[in-house]
Amino acid sequence: MPVATLLLMLLPATQTPAPRPLIVVDERTVRREESPPHGAIGTSTAFRISDGVPDRTMEFRKRILHPGAAIGAHVIAHDEVYYVLSGRGEVTSGGARRAVGPGMAAYLYTGERVGIRQTGREPLALIIAYPVVRP
Repeated sequence: MPVATLLLMLLPATQTPAPRPLIVVDERTVRREESPPHGAIGTSTAFRISDGVPDRTMEFRKRILHPGAAIGAHVIAHDEVYYVLSGRGEVTSGGARRAVGPGMAAYLYTGERVGIRQTGREPLALIIAYPVVRP
């Protein structure tokens, strides 16, 4: 018997993982009115887009902060991105404050105390993305 054939017989069989289905989420199906997280400051519309995705490794959410609303300051256990779709806001991270508007992204680092508040006349719509941290 050739050596290559013998080696193939001795190696453990590897299984190819089953392909995962394509998942498409319509934001209208995951929309709900609620207080913003981390302090319940004002009102917001939440779109928990990734919540129904099995075995996900990241969170992808849209949030609309209505006038006067804010995601309160909190320490994050992962890097996180706030991407502004519309409106104006002020993001904080590690004591620094920056104004943000449409087309701007704030990259926030693990361990920092972060938050964002709506400013201006129109609601602040943003995408929030971060990895799922499993114990």
